[in-house]
Amino acid sequence: MAQTTPTSPDLIANCKESMKHFRNTLCLAALPIFLSLPALAADKAAPVAKKAPAVREAKRPVASAPRTSDAEGEGRAVYQVLLAEIALQRGDLDLASKAYADLALRTRDPKVLERTIEVAGHARRFDLALEAARLWLDVEPSSKRAQQMMVSVMILSNQLAGLAPSLVRLLEADKASLGENLLGLNRMFARNPDRKAVFRLIDEVCTPFFGIAEAHYAVALSAGSADEFERALVEVRRALELRPDWEMAALLEAQLQTRESPAAGIAFMQGFVDSNPKASDMRLSLARALVGEKRYAEAKHHFDQLLLEYPDKPEIVYPAAILALQQNEIALAESRFKHLVTLDIPDKSLAYYYLGQIAEEGKQTAEALGYYAMVGAGEHNVPAHVRSARLLAQQGKLELARAQLRSAKGAMPEERIQLQIAEAGLLREAKQTQAAFDLLDAALTAQPEQPDLLYETALLAEKLDLMEVMESRLRKLIELRPDSAQAYNALGYSYAERNIRLIEALALISKALRIAPNDPFILDSMGWVLYRQGDLPGALTYLEQAYALRDDPEVAAHMGEVLWTLGRVEDAQRTLHEAQKKHPTNEALTAAVKKFAP
Repeated sequence: MAQTTPTSPDLIANCKESMKHFRNTLCLAALPIFLSLPALAADKAAPVAKKAPAVREAKRPVASAPRTSDAEGEGRAVYQVLLAEIALQRGDLDLASKAYADLALRTRDPKVLERTIEVAGHARRFDLALEAARLWLDVEPSSKRAQQMMVSVMILSNQLAGLAPSLVRLLEADKASLGENLLGLNRMFARNPDRKAVFRLIDEVCTPFFGIAEAHYAVALSAGSADEFERALVEVRRALELRPDWEMAALLEAQLQTRESPAAGIAFMQGFVDSNPKASDMRLSLARALVGEKRYAEAKHHFDQLLLEYPDKPEIVYPAAILALQQNEIALAESRFKHLVTLDIPDKSLAYYYLGQIAEEGKQTAEALGYYAMVGAGEHNVPAHVRSARLLAQQGKLELARAQLRSAKGAMPEERIQLQIAEAGLLREAKQTQAAFDLLDAALTAQPEQPDLLYETALLAEKLDLMEVMESRLRKLIELRPDSAQAYNALGYSYAERNIRLIEALALISKALRIAPNDPFILDSMGWVLYRQGDLPGALTYLEQAYALRDDPEVAAHMGEVLWTLGRVEDAQRTLHEAQKKHPTNEALTAAVKKFAP
């Protein structure tokens, strides 16, 4: 029976299609095989079959089978196809593979051989699939489909040794698609974990085609994946020598350069963009790299250029909006986010979330609530509910705010805890500290080792002067999370605030500072415990560091007290009054102003 070759000559597409047969559930119709069976069974109609060896139940062929009548051979073939297909339906892949392998090796028919490879591949009986593929090539040496199936079986079974000649033949047979097929080589081996072996194979396959830019690119890509940096750089540069304006190759070189030095990567990208002003992908990569290096003004220039040419591309509009937000160009960021939600993008939640934040900062509460309400499922859904609830609470609508948090849909268990913590925060700010503690304490009863609940209930217990509860929960948290800087800091600060156990407080805060050396709250605690111990210069040093990192009213209150104690009265009063202008309702700051800067 003649083999029908695929109508598409594309190597990569056909090899991928062959692999797809193996991965997907096999429910292929057996009709083509049935239609071919009379020819298969009849010796005079299928002369190739006269020389076919018989197959035992085992996979290897043995001595030639005795000749049978046409009817007997046809009946046996029909039986084996039925047996194999019924076995497939019942999920017995091993039996189906063996039945097809027996029929294929006996009849040597290409259709049956192809079906054998498909079934054996699905059963992961690559030994049978490989044997059938070899036999098919023996029957039809020039069949592209047989060659593709052989390559596919070898790829799926990770048999890279000896694969190169087959791949080279397939590439040479399809000159019209050679460049595209070379570019697809790495995709064929994307699932293979041995990146070094893949690199060696692709290098061997591409060597006959060196002089074609795509061949050098394919080797560069596999070399980079195998951490052969120098070889990758050599090959991608050869590709660019052959095609100087090839953006894909230039992007690969930029990635390789950036791995060694972000500055070198940026310099290369800038040079390529200067030579190729229309290279939009490279310009976008350059802009993003500049943002990563905090070179915002330069990044903005490139985003502006891209927006002139592609004003409706979400992948450009979104980072340009984020950059404007980072540079505090609020009106520009708002206009870009508003434009983004008019574009055809699958999820607009992030844009709505940022628009909500912008409106909130601008004291446009109604608009902010409207934007937050449009944030759908995903990572920003819970933060949107929390922000909405805070806005409602600020309007005096505490119960509505609590309902807002409880109405969050589809929250995962950890998200549900964060919502409960946010609700307790609203109660605490409303001076309902006991209610806040009771809410989280009930949640902790259900999950007694939940770290966030241990921490939050400890802080609330401290506010209620339940020192034993506070201490026991923070120590339990330290036992569960020995690297929790916040737990050490909270316990140490609680002692320092009460001016008790100062040696232990210093040890706890020092431990926290070793874990998180740049945390402004821990720096503030260190300053405060040193103040309690009488080390005023040391205290001021830490407090100034904390205040430089975070403009926090309680840090300002501590600084004011230390400055006043040092005799720097004017500095203390100036610090406290300036902080009070920014935070007029903070209780700790108000108390410090009343005491030290009346």
